[in-house]
Parts: sequence; C-alpha cells; structure tokens
Amino acid sequence: MKNNRRIVATIEARMTSTRLPGKVLLKIGGKPALEYMIKRIEQSKLIDEIVVATTTKDSDLPIIDLCARVGCKHFRGSEQDVLLRVLDAAKSVGADIIVELTGDCPFIDPEIIDKLIELYFSRDYDYASNVVERSFPDGFDTQVFSVKSLERVSEMTDDPIDRVHVSCYFYKNPHKFKLANLTAPEELTWPDLRLTLDEEADYHLLKLIAEKLEHHKGMFSALDVISLLKQEPYLIKINKHVKTKEINDG
Repeated sequence: MKNNRRIVATIEARMTSTRLPGKVLLKIGGKPALEYMIKRIEQSKLIDEIVVATTTKDSDLPIIDLCARVGCKHFRGSEQDVLLRVLDAAKSVGADIIVELTGDCPFIDPEIIDKLIELYFSRDYDYASNVVERSFPDGFDTQVFSVKSLERVSEMTDDPIDRVHVSCYFYKNPHKFKLANLTAPEELTWPDLRLTLDEEADYHLLKLIAEKLEHHKGMFSALDVISLLKQEPYLIKINKHVKTKEINDG
C-alpha cells in the first residue's frame, strides 16, 4: 500500500502560544503533553518516523531537550512560515508522505491516523484529512499529503494565512487538488466536542480525562474518550465556553 514511500508524522510545536504559553510541556497523565502525544503516535502501524517541527527561538529549547530525552527527531525553522518549517522538517528525515499534526492534540488517535493514511493511498489523492468536513471531535485532526504536493503549494502561495496554516491552501482550492475527507463512524461523530489544548480550561479537561482513563496507560482510543464523556457529561462543561480559533485569527 505504501509503495515504498516513507511516511513521516510532523508535529508543529512551540512554547510561545498566545492563549496558553508553554502548553506543549504541561503535564497530562504524568508526562508533558508533547511526550504524551509522541507516545500515542508511535502506536501507528504505518508511520515510519516522527519529527517535531519547532522554531529557532531560544524559548523552544525545552522542546529540543524533550525530543532528545524521548528519542524523537526534531527540526528548527521559521516561527512565522510554518509551511516551510513543516516542509523542511519532513525533508530532514527523508519523508515522501507527510502526516501533518499539531502539538495541541495530545489525544491524537493512531487508529484514525492509519485510516487517513489508508484513505490517502486508496486513490490518487493529493490531500486526505478529517478536518474539511468536520465530524470527529476537535483534537483528532490529521492531514495527509506528499512532500511534492506541499512543495507545489509552497511555490503557489505567499499569502501569510497559507504560510501559517500549512495545508489550508489544499482545501481552499479544491479545483486544483484531488481531496478526500474521512467521515467519522456514528460512534465517533461529535464535531462540536473540544479535545484540543488551547486554553486553561482545555488543559483541565484533558488532564481529568487522562486521569479517569489512566488504566489504559495513555493508550486509550477516541472511542474510550467519547464513551467516558457520554457517561459523565458534566465534564464537557469544563471547556464549553472556549471559542475555537478560526484560520483568519492568525
């Protein structure tokens, strides 16, 4: 299925988040959120390598230290041109295919990642994701495309929005690219649910979920999370007020 192509997960991560600085190192399940996420991605059956795409700023040195400690590759690039940072990070480890992930999704599900990769390879797609037509909860976001396709995008746009939001040029231009969207099965359909780490309230919710599912040792599934929240719906109120950041917010 992979046709001997090297599949690399890139994780965009930095310490200077505007809404929750240092969020990628906040402890979830006894580990920094970024480490928690890396350990989950490592359960993917199809990903060959993980590389953390961070910046050249001194403030991101703790991210470099974390990568060294857990044995994960890293790349340092532009803070503003995230597209170029991700592209260069993927190239630095010899990627053919990029699985683009962001460091605010510590509960990312390796089964969903693998389903997206399988969808991408099922036909001659340029881009496959579960975010264009959202059905999964926010926090399981996965996007798959080739290094060559992202190189094309890099040459086609200088729009600051496109350079910050790595892959949005694909789905803003469906006439130029062959797109695929993964729809959640009924038991995972909950598009309004926030399981992403952007604000303090998000952190409180994610930390509590990890504690309640600690018997899984961090390897719980998206279904485990959703089942818990249906059983204990009061938890959802913790971050219900948080507004999801839109692309145009920068």
